Amino acid sequence: MFLRWISIARLFFFAMAALLLASCSARSPQAVEIRLERSERHDFRIVPLAAGLEHPWGLAFLPDGRILVTEREGDLRIVGPDGLAPEPVGGVPDVYASGQGGLLDVALHPDFAANGLIYLSYAGRGPGGAGTEVVRARFTENSLKELEVIFRQRPKVSGGRHFGSRLAFAPDGTLFISMGDRGGYMREAQSLASHIGTVVRLNDDGSVPEDNPFAGRGGALPEIFSYGHRNVQGMALRPGTDTIWAHEHGPRGGDEVNILRPGRNYGWPAITYGIDYSGAIISDKTAAPGMEQPVVYWVPSIAPSGMDFYRGDEFPNWRGNLFVGALARTHLRRLTLEGDRVVGEEKLLEGLEERIRAVKQGPDGLLYVLTDSPDGQLLRLEPVR
Repeated sequence: MFLRWISIARLFFFAMAALLLASCSARSPQAVEIRLERSERHDFRIVPLAAGLEHPWGLAFLPDGRILVTEREGDLRIVGPDGLAPEPVGGVPDVYASGQGGLLDVALHPDFAANGLIYLSYAGRGPGGAGTEVVRARFTENSLKELEVIFRQRPKVSGGRHFGSRLAFAPDGTLFISMGDRGGYMREAQSLASHIGTVVRLNDDGSVPEDNPFAGRGGALPEIFSYGHRNVQGMALRPGTDTIWAHEHGPRGGDEVNILRPGRNYGWPAITYGIDYSGAIISDKTAAPGMEQPVVYWVPSIAPSGMDFYRGDEFPNWRGNLFVGALARTHLRRLTLEGDRVVGEEKLLEGLEERIRAVKQGPDGLLYVLTDSPDGQLLRLEPVR
């Protein structure tokens, strides 16, 4: 009888352990083992902070050390020292979670410590279909209050592709918001009467800066800063400058990294280094007068998403490098620059075989990466001393 009781207890113990491990695999930092990686400039370790994220898309760092992470299906999550908080942030707006649409980027106001304002970009419904929108809200006690939509893409159109949707603040406090061409509306990217295929620039309250390049010009939407873009899913301020860099998806090939200049036309679809997914020619031109050339382009496509310049002290040999996530070829791309020229490239994290959706330097000088999957992860890259 005693032995039988021991066997039952042992079975109960192993069953509870299995349940605990299953729970950890969904949310705990131990869901992915620490990995050591080699690089041309720095060896580093990959440290898991959270797992079980449902297609995470954007991240932002709170002053208290916690990290905000968006999930495309519509939740805003908090990752703290103990991993992922059990409940999402309350008060998030409803989103159009279809195809590539949903809750997308998140950014803190430059004076967040004083005003508590955060910004969310997302695909929002409206007459005609859906389009990129941005809401501003006050973050208090793990909830959003005083929500205000400060931007709505015009026009709203059908389909679930190419919402762009990265957010970046410039040193003057203006907010840059990226759009996509919405998939089937690529010709609109050459029109100044539409937000489709543009990057827009706003004041922090959603008003239009007086010095925007098309402000006051008849027939042009005043929010537009640049146009001729296909699908901008990465933007970052270059340290020591007031210049925003951006990358965008090409079709089959022709992904680009660009320096955003006021009023410039980046060419899509009149010029491109890519071809259609069917193999058809979109344009027989890769350059044209009055249209910008990229800093670098990729053929075949790497499907870039997320980007940041490294400016910290933890990886001194990476300082000034540009990091770009790759969805299609599952790696993190490190670009070495001389002035505005790319003079070297290295692929990192290839062994993970994960789609890299976002990369951002944290206030601690370390790099943070989101992997895009139904069981997505937040990872931290730390130097090996």
